[in-house]
This record gives sequence, structure tokens and C-alpha cells, in this order.
Amino acid sequence: MTRSVTLYNGDPMPILGLGTYRMRSVEELRPVVREAIKAGYRLIDSATVYRNEEALGIILDEIFKDASFGIRREDLFITSKLSPQHQGYDACYKAVLGSLERLGLDYLDLYLIHWPGTAKKKLEDPVNKTNRRESYRALEALYHQGKIRHVGVSNYTVHHLEDLLQTCTVVPHVHQFELHPRLMQEDVLAFCSQHAIQVQAYSSLGEGRLLSDSVIIDIAAAVATRTSSNQGCPAAAATTVTPAGVLLRWAVQHGWAVIPKSSVPDRVRANADIFSFHLTDEEVNTLDKLQHVRRERFCWDPTHIC
Repeated sequence: MTRSVTLYNGDPMPILGLGTYRMRSVEELRPVVREAIKAGYRLIDSATVYRNEEALGIILDEIFKDASFGIRREDLFITSKLSPQHQGYDACYKAVLGSLERLGLDYLDLYLIHWPGTAKKKLEDPVNKTNRRESYRALEALYHQGKIRHVGVSNYTVHHLEDLLQTCTVVPHVHQFELHPRLMQEDVLAFCSQHAIQVQAYSSLGEGRLLSDSVIIDIAAAVATRTSSNQGCPAAAATTVTPAGVLLRWAVQHGWAVIPKSSVPDRVRANADIFSFHLTDEEVNTLDKLQHVRRERFCWDPTHIC
């Protein structure tokens, strides 16, 4: 299976990336990022609200200068996102330049509007619509200037996407939103497919709460047994397939990019092992149906934002 997806302009984007949410300091991030690069990750996802861009910039500079990694800037796909408090043309434009400065980069591979609303505004306030339109207009300007290689959004509903496509001159390359077997958001998926917007899932593991789901655990055990048998492995050397691996593999088999996060380097490496096994159609269908048993949203709900 390919380890990248092709965006509508023909550019590749790694299908597996490293999420960095809730990790702020150099000390927290350094072992995780270094292990991720060694394990083959080539996409790193950050955001202004994560407050880790400066720390990440320090670590990236170390990696670029360390010949043992053999990594150049162009080998990595770096993403950041706009804080809701920086909505609007001027604020967004300055925010992107601030992200670049903190990261120590000349350009970002992808920049997303993190949230369709504006900080401290009521959900129904029409300024939300005005501000996000202006923010996107700023991203288009930065895109044409080469400061951003690809533009996108995050946490948009179909309503927000429809509104955006009425005014934008650059269709979003990527839409990042909560996506896992308990919350598939079929209307958003269909819209993205119709308009060639690449889906990137976050919270693929349901904030860790899906890892104890008995259906997912059973599938992981079945895949491990089948994979070991196909590879002729003795019982003592059986392949390990984790519930996290099943959830990530489910997404990439659908063609959706994933950005799992972990503060534990060994788990970061384990999460990269999703290309050595395959889910059957029946297993994928079983996971697809979990939301019909119980639908759960683990993160923010943008449904009622104007």
C-alpha cells in the first residue's frame, strides 16, 4: 500500500503523520519526534494553540543538522493551524508569519483554519462566517506567495464547507476533522470526496477510549493470527497487531490520512506499523458499523457555529 496520498494538485502528502497535541516542551517533544523520524514518519502536525511551535522548530533544526538522520527540509511535511483568536484577514496573515518564525521555516507544507468560529464570539454570531472567510482569503494570498504550499480547514461541517466554496479561489487541499469508527460523519466525507478534498483524521483512537473496545480488540487478535500464519511465523514470533494499529489501518484503507499522537516513543514506533498487515472487507465493514451501535464524539462539536 502506498504511504502517501495525492492531493488534487498532484502533490503527495504522507498518509501517516505525527500529532503533537498536548506536548509543549522541547524535553517532551524531542524523544517523540526523533523516534518518529527514525520510524519513517514524514509528516508532523502542530498548531498555534498547541503552544509547541517554537519547541518543534528547535528539534527540527537539530534533526536537519544531524547527518545521522539524513533528513532535509524538503523531506518533511509540516502542518500548523490558525488559532480561533486570530480569525480575520490581518490577524490570520500575521499568525502564519508568526508560526513560520517560531518554527524557523521559510514555508509550511500545510496550514489549516483550526476552527470555523472566532474566539469569544457566540456560536450564532454572523461574525464567525465573515472572519473565517477573511482568514481563508489571507491563506490564499500566502499560498500564492509561496509561504504556504497547501491550504485547508479543520472541524468544518458541510454547511461551513459549502459557504467556503462559494467565495474561495483555492479549494481546500485538506480537511482535518474527528474521524473514527464511532463517528464517521458521512456527509462531510461525501462532500470532501465530491470536491477532491483530502480527508485527514484526528482522534483516530477516540482519545484512547476506543482501545478497550472488545470488537476492535477481537479484530486485532484475528489480524495478528492471520498475518503470522501468512508469514509462516512460529507461535513464539507471532505478529503483534494492536487495537491502535487496527484503527489507523481502518482509516488508511479508506484513503484517509491519520496523525496519531503519543508521548511514548515506543508507541510512536508501534503506530507506524500499519503497512505490514491488511484488514479484510468484512473487518472494515464491522468497524464501519460501530457508530450505529453507539455514536460518540470525543472532541469539539462545531455543528451550531454560524
